[in-house]
Amino acid sequence: MNVIFTCGGTAGHVNPALALAQYMQERIENLDILFVGTPDGMERGLVEQAGYAFRGVEVGGFCRSLAPSGIRHNLKSVEHLLAAKGRVRAILRDFPADLVVGTGGYASYPITKYAAQHGIPTAVHESNMVPGLTTKMLEGYVDCVMVGFEECRQHYKHPQKVVVTGTPVRGDFFTLTRAQAREKLGLTDERPLVASFWGSLGASGMNEQMLRFFEREIADGQPFHHIHAAGKSGWALMESEPAAQQYLHRPGLDIRPYIDNMAEVMRAADLVICRAGASTVSEITALGVPAVIVPSPYVTNNHQEKNARILEQHGGAALLLEKDATGDALYDAARGILDDPEKRASMSRAMAELGTDRTDTVVLGDQLLTDALAGKRLGLRVLIVPPIKDKTTLFFRFKRLCERPIIRRFKRRNGITW
Repeated sequence: MNVIFTCGGTAGHVNPALALAQYMQERIENLDILFVGTPDGMERGLVEQAGYAFRGVEVGGFCRSLAPSGIRHNLKSVEHLLAAKGRVRAILRDFPADLVVGTGGYASYPITKYAAQHGIPTAVHESNMVPGLTTKMLEGYVDCVMVGFEECRQHYKHPQKVVVTGTPVRGDFFTLTRAQAREKLGLTDERPLVASFWGSLGASGMNEQMLRFFEREIADGQPFHHIHAAGKSGWALMESEPAAQQYLHRPGLDIRPYIDNMAEVMRAADLVICRAGASTVSEITALGVPAVIVPSPYVTNNHQEKNARILEQHGGAALLLEKDATGDALYDAARGILDDPEKRASMSRAMAELGTDRTDTVVLGDQLLTDALAGKRLGLRVLIVPPIKDKTTLFFRFKRLCERPIIRRFKRRNGITW
């Protein structure tokens, strides 16, 4: 079985694809996987680091500005999009796919659309509450749209295609117990662990607020362990700002550019302070970790606040808008959770209830040789329904012909009348 995953732009698009690829590889024999993204995007490094083959297709995003620079950028993006068709055709000739899965970013558009138009089963996964532009453009073509929460369904023109799967989380997040993760991190006392981060690039404004957070933390005698990832821009601030340098090498306060061992840190954490990107949301719900969330106001459709509102409404997170997220407000919110064991336990349960695992997931499909076969190979329960829409291409007519005797036999055996 040949599966193509296509994604790009941010780690939030790449990580779910890596998680699903790992999951399928552990359960399906003779599975070959290929990732497709932009040649120079961050996805290439993440994919190759994980050990998967990668092919590049040059695709650019579109700018809403009508300034000359914005127009030039959009013309270049159109040029790349027109040229991508030939590149996609060559990739599918070299790697004949049985399934194409897009997990977001402009890079996923060309090959997912081409595959859908040529009878190859396709699916997209949208991690955010509100579909991004690429998902909106592909919704009408693909066979299935996978989403993180039931509340997402209302935002789609084809709700019958929507399947609530949650967002995949890498398997290494579950290989350690909390005690084992704390031991690997060298946490030898019973103080709780706070993990804080604002994304791989960092957020200079929020990192400045963390300086006041650190000050309060130290003044109170460091009542918890703290690992903080400043990100690329934030680390430059930490190294150059005299007020920040005093915190860099303090025992119990671990400030770094990036958390490379995120699975260990998240597994050991008692509280996370973070943005509301889709990958982060999926990780904290899967692990049941309470959170103080400051959604980024600089994202399309304000989707991070919408992600965070779901967690807040279910009682798993405290939400602060960035305009209100001072260092003092962040510290008070964190202490309010850490100092109240009952509240922390309640938030942990609420967060875990939002997570989805295999026992909660059902594949609903109308095709035996794609929907049902893929679901059973993943160890999921499968429900077959009558065809939602007849497709008249030669490929689908042949496939329906092959499925007909199997369905007839199944109906006779089980007394089904449709």
